[in-house]
Amino acid sequence: MRFEVIPVLRMFDEARAKEFYLGFLGMKLDWEHRFEIGAPLYMQVSRDEFVLHVSEHSGDCTPGAKIFVRVDEFDDLFKDISSRTYKYNSPDIEEAPWGDRTFTVTDPFANKILFNERPHP
Repeated sequence: MRFEVIPVLRMFDEARAKEFYLGFLGMKLDWEHRFEIGAPLYMQVSRDEFVLHVSEHSGDCTPGAKIFVRVDEFDDLFKDISSRTYKYNSPDIEEAPWGDRTFTVTDPFANKILFNERPHP
C-alpha cells in the first residue's frame, strides 16, 4: 500500500503566495486552476518530492495550519532557503525536544512549515 499526502494550505493573495512559495522557498509552479476569470485560484507548487496545493477557496481549509516535513538534505535546504532575501522570514535551525534539528518558515497567511532533519540510521 502506498500513500501520497498533499497538504492544502489557504492563501488570500496570489502575488504574496507566489513570492513566498516560488521566490523564498524555491518551489516551482506546477499548475494553476480557476473555474472562470475572477474566481479563486487553486495551484500546485513543488520542490522535488515536496508537493503542496495552495488555495484561495474559502471552503478548502483554514489559515494557520502547520505541516511537518522530513528532509534528507537538511543543511543544503536550510542554506538554500536562508540565502534568499525575504523580509518576512529569517529561519534559524533549532534543536527539537526529540533530538532532531528543525527550522520553521511561516507563509504570509500564517501557515507554518516545519522542516525536520531526517534521522540518520
